[in-house]
Amino acid sequence: MDFKDEIRQFAKRVDRLLPQIKTEEATKTSLIMPFLKILGYDVFDPFEVQPEFIADIGIKKGEKVDYAILRDDKPIILIECKHYADGLDPHNSQLFRYFHTTEAKFGLLSNGLEYRFYTDLVTSNKMDEKPFFEFKITDIKDTEIAELRKFHKSVFDLDSISSAASELKYFNELTILATGELQNPSDEFVRYFAKQVYPSVVTAKILEQFTPLVKRVFTQIVHDQISERLKSALKKETDGEAQHLPVTLEAEPLVVTTQDEIDGFLIVKSILRKEIEVGRIFMRDSQSYCGILLDDNNRKPICRFYFTPSRLRIGLFDQEKKETKHDLVVIDDIYAHAEQIMETVGNY
Repeated sequence: MDFKDEIRQFAKRVDRLLPQIKTEEATKTSLIMPFLKILGYDVFDPFEVQPEFIADIGIKKGEKVDYAILRDDKPIILIECKHYADGLDPHNSQLFRYFHTTEAKFGLLSNGLEYRFYTDLVTSNKMDEKPFFEFKITDIKDTEIAELRKFHKSVFDLDSISSAASELKYFNELTILATGELQNPSDEFVRYFAKQVYPSVVTAKILEQFTPLVKRVFTQIVHDQISERLKSALKKETDGEAQHLPVTLEAEPLVVTTQDEIDGFLIVKSILRKEIEVGRIFMRDSQSYCGILLDDNNRKPICRFYFTPSRLRIGLFDQEKKETKHDLVVIDDIYAHAEQIMETVGNY
């Protein structure tokens, strides 16, 4: 099993474990230690992972941080743990106070759900107030897994991570800024684009008019890019599963599977790919409708397509398998019914 699969598997276990985790100590043994093990460190070897690492501050002796990852008997990462229900505030953490007393270049603050990596980009030997890398394990993205892998024992390189930390920090901050602008555009953001297309002075009234337009434009751009990438990726996947389609076509030679139906099938698979294995999703076309089934079982309909040159409709099912048809303007409108599609599969 590769690193990415290990992280994904661990992430699935976390939600199941949480109800049984009552204390901070349980958080360490059930969440933090398994996480460090996935990073390649032997949590039972005190020469590699030292619990209750002593980090003296001036005349205050015997102060301890929860863990220190060691290399050549020197700390390279200090780790402070909280109970999973506690917030992570670096100002109130021992990690923030003890960082400058050791040779460690990185600090990790975690409650087993959220992981925040810190270093000293602003002032040397003083831990930054903002992490340069953070993620939530139950919602970790592939790009974040790639960054996390740099901390794996087998590839850990202090200089390369340090040099990349600054770029990663500002990349994350720019991502947050851009996301905020797309969700709630500021006046400056809207004015910049309005000035490019509006022939006169951009007044407050014009700004108010353009704000929802700018938001719609960028939302549509993002939506289109995601849709195209999903279709491209899933089209290749579906081509490899084409043997499932001819069975129906041979039985009913008058049936013609349209490109819209194939696109709809790909969209349903993209909606469900995080919930179930996409190999369990099948398409069976017929003269009256195109059915999308779970496990190629007629008793497990996910949805049905009623597509004609003049009208697009999708049939969705409730808990009693009662079908309700909904009109679509374009095929991508299937995404608007993602929640009910997932609920239908959940019922099976």
